[in-house]
Amino acid sequence: MSTTTIRLPDELKARIARAAKAAGTTSHNFILEAVAEKAEQAERRADFHALADQRWAEFLETGESIPWDEVRRYLMDRIQGKAAPRPVARKFAK
Repeated sequence: MSTTTIRLPDELKARIARAAKAAGTTSHNFILEAVAEKAEQAERRADFHALADQRWAEFLETGESIPWDEVRRYLMDRIQGKAAPRPVARKFAK
């Protein structure tokens, strides 16, 4: 495991110490968890954007989509436990 040094303003260091104590952990572990959470959040955001870009490219290529009212009706039926056929994508009406 490598070591990284960070400089924390005194007030932030005190806040971390209070939060760590309330969480029942050490300041060190609190900071490690915070950094890990932030890294995971950034990775998930990047994955989300990559998927959105992929789906947008697919839409531009095919021109097919499902109107929101059909998607909403399908989802509401599913929420209510009804058997509902999946809506089918078709060419986008310009």
